[in-house]
Amino acid sequence: MRRQGVQVARCTVERLMRARGLQVVHRRDRGAPPLRTRRHRAPDLVNRQFTADRPARLWPVDITYVRAWEGWVYVAFVLDAFSRRIVGWQLADHLRTDLPLDALEMALWERYRERPGQPGTLIHHSDRGCQYVSFRYTTRLADLGVTALVGSVADLYDNTIAESLNATFKTEPIHRHTWRTRDQVEYAIV
Repeated sequence: MRRQGVQVARCTVERLMRARGLQVVHRRDRGAPPLRTRRHRAPDLVNRQFTADRPARLWPVDITYVRAWEGWVYVAFVLDAFSRRIVGWQLADHLRTDLPLDALEMALWERYRERPGQPGTLIHHSDRGCQYVSFRYTTRLADLGVTALVGSVADLYDNTIAESLNATFKTEPIHRHTWRTRDQVEYAIV
């Protein structure tokens, strides 16, 4: 009506529309349903007990980020809970599934290089990040026979070993410097 030059109050339009049974149609997308309704997730069987009786038994994983002048640098880690050693890592300028998947592949290469054909179940523990519950990532874990465990929602203590690694990583080499490029961050990590 305003486009046609008619001055009218909003409450008048609302009253007239209500009288005729009309409703406003919004253009915005209502979004996808929550992931818990679309996909079954693995239970948390670790229960905050991040100990392992041998190497390559429990791998907590996480993603953190570093600010550089060029933009964000995202870092995915795979940690061996037995030795507390980083067995796989990857840097990228994106948060797509390729980032943690490449870190996982590095860790798997390291595991099979050191202990070829060693039997035993590997447990992969992550938070509920979309990269870790993506179809590609979970399919790769299933193909390898790896047990994928996912932590609980909004629980600070759920993946404490990986969060502790992130905090140490940021405290020691990262927060002491200003990074101009992503390459500088990578050189500092290596």
